[in-house]
Amino acid sequence: MPHEKYLNEFCDIIDTYGGRDKVMKALCYGAKLIAGYYADRQPELAKRYAIASSRISGARATLRLIDDIPMIQYALEYGLGGGESDSIMAVLGVTANVVDLLYYPVEKICWLAEHKIVDVKNADFWDNVNTVFWVVGVYLNLMRNIRSFGLNQQKINRLKTPSPSSNDPDMEKTLKKHRLDMLTLVRLTLDFLHAGSYLPKGYLWGGKLSTMQIGAVGTASAAIGIYQIFAKRRLNK
Repeated sequence: MPHEKYLNEFCDIIDTYGGRDKVMKALCYGAKLIAGYYADRQPELAKRYAIASSRISGARATLRLIDDIPMIQYALEYGLGGGESDSIMAVLGVTANVVDLLYYPVEKICWLAEHKIVDVKNADFWDNVNTVFWVVGVYLNLMRNIRSFGLNQQKINRLKTPSPSSNDPDMEKTLKKHRLDMLTLVRLTLDFLHAGSYLPKGYLWGGKLSTMQIGAVGTASAAIGIYQIFAKRRLNK
């Protein structure tokens, strides 16, 4: 039955770390969106949703404590980006990997300070450093995907004939993947907007988004991410 098929697909997705994190992200920012909406209307209800959002966010942060291990493996396999299509992609890829490798240890320091496991002097400083690495990492991934999208668009334009056959399965699959890549650009743009809002006031748009706006941006990004997981699974079948 159709509903069983979707249920099985959803269960398969949340059995993976990435899929479960996307769902938790949607719940986290969905709760933040509701908290922001009811902030002035029903403060008590808003407080409950804000607490739920904070707890889910904390759970996601805890699960990221060992993300640096697969990140190190990925960075070693990526090397200097010899497999990339051009030198710009390689430079962006290597730089993004370096930033991510720096981000995870700093996030651990912030996590230890937040839970008062160790006494960290100037915890706000480390929190700001963590946010800067987050913003820079998202920005580099966005630039990398913009470059990749442009290169792929050029390839598609070269492959197309004056009257491309609509029945060509390879071309149809390539175009579907290209549309998914476009969604990735939208998602990363939302992530960059979201990350920048956590910078200290005076830097970019730090502190200028309301709770409801942050919740809306985070929820939209998570929804796109979940859709992409479903779409990629079907595309690869």
